[in-house]
Order: sequence, then structure tokens, then C-alpha cells
Amino acid sequence: MAFENLTDKLQNVFKNLRGKGKLSEADVKAAMKEVKMALLEADVNFRVVRRFIKSVEERAVGQDVMNGINPGQMVIKIVHDEMVNLMGSETTELPLKNDLTVFMMAGLQGAGKTTTIAKLAGQYKQKGRKPLMVACDVYRPAAIKQLQINGEKTGVDVFAMGDKNDPVDIAKAAYEYAQKNGYQVMLIDTAGRLHIDEDMMGELQNIKAAVPVDYTVLIVDAMTGQDAVNVSGMFDEKVGVDGVILTKMDGDARGGAALSIREVTGRPILYVSTGEKLTDLEQFHPDRMASRILGMGDVLSLIEKVQADYDHEKAKELEQKIKKATFGFDDYLEQMQQIKNMGGLSSVLSMLPGMGAQMKGLEDAMDEKALGRIEAMILSMTPAERSNPDLLNPSRKRRIAMGAGVEIGEVNRLVKQFEQGRKMMKQMPGMMGGKRGMFGKKGRFKLPF
Repeated sequence: MAFENLTDKLQNVFKNLRGKGKLSEADVKAAMKEVKMALLEADVNFRVVRRFIKSVEERAVGQDVMNGINPGQMVIKIVHDEMVNLMGSETTELPLKNDLTVFMMAGLQGAGKTTTIAKLAGQYKQKGRKPLMVACDVYRPAAIKQLQINGEKTGVDVFAMGDKNDPVDIAKAAYEYAQKNGYQVMLIDTAGRLHIDEDMMGELQNIKAAVPVDYTVLIVDAMTGQDAVNVSGMFDEKVGVDGVILTKMDGDARGGAALSIREVTGRPILYVSTGEKLTDLEQFHPDRMASRILGMGDVLSLIEKVQADYDHEKAKELEQKIKKATFGFDDYLEQMQQIKNMGGLSSVLSMLPGMGAQMKGLEDAMDEKALGRIEAMILSMTPAERSNPDLLNPSRKRRIAMGAGVEIGEVNRLVKQFEQGRKMMKQMPGMMGGKRGMFGKKGRFKLPF
């Protein structure tokens, strides 16, 4: 995940600060030197790093901090506050008009523009709006088809006129179509290039001249680091940009783009794409992102993710099964799928405060291949075995191991872990039962930690 290395390095710096009863000016400057190196290695713009470190030092080297009850903690708070300021202080949401709001989506080829447009359109549909995606990329092979396939998956209409028409004419025709048919949001998928050129900018300018574009949103690949910042600046200069969406934040991006774009370009980050699924698009919250980077977790985003992705009806059924001791491997498999829907176990744990360092010891449990083997073992069981694990004698376990392509020892471990988990759940009436139970008052889901 993005920021992983940065988070680890900052955690080490702060661990040393917390261990000191009193801080001297030299302590703060030594810590800031390490923070500076960590930020530069994360590909944060060097001018941004210099201003950031200067701001932190000016606030941290003072009587209130030095002589405070917990000076190390106060320095960490200052770093957090300055990081929030760096990324924009407040969450930015582009307001929609009452009738039709037009977005022109731009970006270089390979940034994930077409997929991101479908993700954004899906979010507007979930909010009760009627979106229309417009296929104006007539150059990239299969770009139109990709948008149409994504439209079918998200249930969003796509306006296309093939790849033989001029993009400006397509945009104009789409605008008229959207007005006549009561669409509320129009998202124009423009052509990308491998690099910025005059033809590309000219086409974007012509579309803006032909159609009343309300917002120009730039989609950039977070994995390109400083190039993402440079691209944002050039697009803003030539076309004008109202906001940025960062893609591929689930990859091994070092995170420098997220920390630099607002400061360098003055343009806010609106969303971040956190996965390949069409639901993997999160609104960008500077304060939450700063907390994640500093290893403080992000419980608010986790709660929102649970509320959006967790099937509450199935969870209620599961609660009843646990109470009645009828919890089986089918339910176990279902819970694994629920976790996958929320981005995987590592994604969930990364949002919990203080889990950064502990996650290192959980790598085996979070390994996708290990989860895949568990799924294969469960699917190799008969329906009767999945519903009644007590049937699993040695010969049945050998058959399951052969069917899943694993050693019998792995099957034994799975069965043992399952039994231990089932016993533990029976002994947790405070979480699963009682007056409020797992769902709290009025059936609202309550996280079991």
C-alpha cells in the first residue's frame, strides 16, 4: 500500500521522541532531519519538504512544547496538523447544479482514467443522481468498449458515436442528449496520450469551448510520484483544473504525489482510487490521510467502509447461527468474502490505530495466497461437511487435502482454528448477544473491537 515505507520510518522517529521525558532543540532538529529524509524518499517535492520541516520546527521549538507534560506527543500532533495543512485542511467536494453538471475528465494514457470515470459515475448514481458517461476517446483501441462494459457493470448509461467522429462533435451531441433526457451529471472521457502534447491540449480546449464544462478533473497515477505533480501543473496551466483524482493508491506508490499536489499546484485532491473494483474510490480527507500516514489509523473511513460494503442481513443471520452453535464452514467462507469486499484483511487492519507495527507479524494471516488455499479447502468439502464440521474424520481430511492441492497438515490446522474460533464466539455473549449485541441500538452495526 502507498505510504507503507513512509509510515514505518515516521513511526520509528516518533518512537524515539516518545521515549524522552524532556526535549531539547537539538532533539527536535535531529528528529526533523529524519522526517525530512523520510519525506524525500517518499518522493515528496523537495520545496514542499523544506517548507514543511520549517513550519514544524518553528512550532515545535517553543517553551510550551519543550516544557510540556508530554513533549514527544505534542511534536507528533504538530507534524499531524502541518501534514493536514499541506494536503488542503478540508475535504473538497465539487457542488452539483440543480439541472445538469458537466465534468471533463482528463489525464495521460495509463493513469486509469476510463475506469475511474466509471467509479465516479457509480458513486453519483448511489447518491441518487442520474449520470451519463460520454465516450470521447476515439484514439485508444477499445476505449469506447471499455467504457460501455464498465457502464453495464455500474448500471450507468454511456453515450457513444463510434471512433470515426470528432470528439468535439460527440461532446456537443452528448450534451444535447443529456439535456433532453433528464441526466444530472455528464462525465466526458477524453483521450489520453503517453505524454502531454499540443494536439491533446488543443482538443481539451475545443471541448471546453463547445460544451459548458463546469469542472475539469485531472486523473493522475500516484505511482508516477513527482511526475504526477508536474503533469497536474501543466494541465492546469493549459486547460485549467478544478481538482485531482489519484489512482493506484493501493499499489507500491511512495505517496509523494498526495503530499505535494495541493501545495505545488493549489488544486485539491478530490478522490483516491484504492483498488481495481468499480467501488474502490474514496473521497479524499486530508485529516484522515495524515492519520494513516502517521500510523494513527482511520476509524471513520473504516466505519464508512463497513456501512457501505457489509451485508447487515447476512450478519444478523450469522449472529443467530453463532448463538445457536450452528456456525459452519459456509458461514466462514461468507465472512472471508465480506472481508474481501472491504478491501481485504490488511486494508481493514491498516485503518485501526496502532496496527502499523503489529501488521508485520500478521503477514501470513493476511497473505492472499493463504486465504486462497483456505477457500480451496472449504470448497473441497461436501455440503454436509461444511455445515457439520464434526464429520471431518482423517479419511475425509485426506480427500479434502487432495482436492485442494495442499498437505493434510493444512487441513488439520484449518479445522483446529475453526473449532477454536467457534468456541471463542460462543463465549462472547457481550459481543454477539445481550441487550445490544453486535448491532447496537436500532440494529446499527457495531464494530466488534
